[in-house]
Amino acid sequence: MLTLLLAGALCQFAAGVSRAQDIDSIAPVVVKTVPEAGMKDVAPGEVEIKVTFSKEMTDQSWSWSSAWKDSVPESVGKPKYEADHKTCVMRVKLDPNKTYGYWINSQNFHGFKDTQGHAAVPYLLVFRTKAQ
Repeated sequence: MLTLLLAGALCQFAAGVSRAQDIDSIAPVVVKTVPEAGMKDVAPGEVEIKVTFSKEMTDQSWSWSSAWKDSVPESVGKPKYEADHKTCVMRVKLDPNKTYGYWINSQNFHGFKDTQGHAAVPYLLVFRTKAQ
């Protein structure tokens, strides 16, 4: 009898765990960046940094946070979303032979949100420019 009760309880637990999630209720994630995270040969100069999310995002809402002191380049204008509403673009000036780092959302900043208001999972984007 005890074995039967335990088996029943396990089946109920497993059914709850394996229940499919609704993708609309899950936080968006970064699926692509340009430059790609970890690159070590990014061309210096004025470039666009692009971050693409798994879902359509809320316009005029972002959190490009520095990963450490002086880790972000000078921005040129304001960030904007491309027509897909998934790719956020920021134009910046990159110095040669420097490592840059952004938190795309962070523990303290949650500005990147999907259209339902779910904050994106924090993502660390780090890359280095090549010497001239």
